[in-house]
Amino acid sequence: MNTPPPPGDPRPNPAPDARALLKNLQESFPVFGNCSPLAIGIDKQVLARRPDIDRKALRNALGMHTNSLRYLKTMEKATHRLDLDGNVGDEVSAEHRSHATLVLRERFKKDAERRQAQRAAQAAEALARESAQKLSQLVEKFAKGR
Repeated sequence: MNTPPPPGDPRPNPAPDARALLKNLQESFPVFGNCSPLAIGIDKQVLARRPDIDRKALRNALGMHTNSLRYLKTMEKATHRLDLDGNVGDEVSAEHRSHATLVLRERFKKDAERRQAQRAAQAAEALARESAQKLSQLVEKFAKGR
């Protein structure tokens, strides 16, 4: 998760720049917009065409892109990588496909655990409210007889 830098930290938060850059890359190059499997070294291709781009922002944008759910799902089934022009490049290795599958499984498992914990917390909260309401009713009932 991207957390903002502490107050007084001279380093700006790179996430907004990286997000804006990624949006720009998605609009400029169909391989980004389509979440196509990117050629290894695509960063060098981008920098060759757009030397004005900050390397760190590009690295962050590529990280966001390649860790996105849509990209990982594409990589799971991909056979070949594409360059910036959409030309077919190297084959996607079985290792890279299985890595995408593993990351997706772990992500779905964490999401399921988070949802389960959230449901348990909501159930406990509802039970606490119900218990407090019953207790209040009992106090009210027995307080009347005095």
